[in-house]
Amino acid sequence: MYLTLLNGTGYVFNVDDYMELRTKHRIMGAPVGTANTKGWSPNQSNLPVELTKFETQLVLEEHIAKLVDKSEALKSVPSADELLEWKAQFESRISGQSETLKAEKLRETERYMDKILAGKRKKLVKQGQLDKAAALRGEDILEEISQNFKFDPQNALVEVPCEHLGKHFAKIVSHPLLDTSSLKYRIFKDLWKRGKFVTSGDAFGADFLVYPGDPLIYHASHIVIVQETPLIKPLDLVAKVRLSVIVNKSCVFAFGAEDGEEIYYQSVTWCNPSK
Repeated sequence: MYLTLLNGTGYVFNVDDYMELRTKHRIMGAPVGTANTKGWSPNQSNLPVELTKFETQLVLEEHIAKLVDKSEALKSVPSADELLEWKAQFESRISGQSETLKAEKLRETERYMDKILAGKRKKLVKQGQLDKAAALRGEDILEEISQNFKFDPQNALVEVPCEHLGKHFAKIVSHPLLDTSSLKYRIFKDLWKRGKFVTSGDAFGADFLVYPGDPLIYHASHIVIVQETPLIKPLDLVAKVRLSVIVNKSCVFAFGAEDGEEIYYQSVTWCNPSK
């Protein structure tokens, strides 16, 4: 599996690769593409999928995928043979859209064939062509539509960005995308290794959100706050724990040991003595 390096992180353009990352390796990412039939919406995004730097680095360290940089190849001037190949592929895709639209038009005609036949026969009768009206069949109408169908390339759909159709020379990226010794990354990796689904917690004023299962099915169960030390300021303690109550999640403070190796987690619960 290969990720494409863009904007300093990994992008997934293949739907099978993304589903493997999500279902097998618990890597969520965020779809950032636009569906071709609708305007952009955060709830209806499409491929490609942008991984966070944490996710990309983790995938590389666990040898789940490789990261490739295609920037140089995509900036190079294509050769004459490459241009001919691209033109052939483009015409093939346009032809595919034409055949699809033609088939849909024929299916739509068959769906309303009784009304279409009645209308055409009525028109022929008014013109005095009684024999032609009596002999008119549905097959004749379908044949006429098939022969007269024309597809204007200007009406072609804009393609959803996906994998590059051609093969490009890609440089394998081997250097880390971030400081792998940083506490935040180590906590992200530790939570992932514990079998958790982990995403960014920015929307909830936290560092991470932890889910008991796929976020498409489950709500986050915990918000995780990263602390450099086990000492928690009283105001931070009150603010974060009350926030967790509001969003109906458990609050966890994560911090590293003095030796910089071990990671500890402290769960805090807000209790209302009046109840």
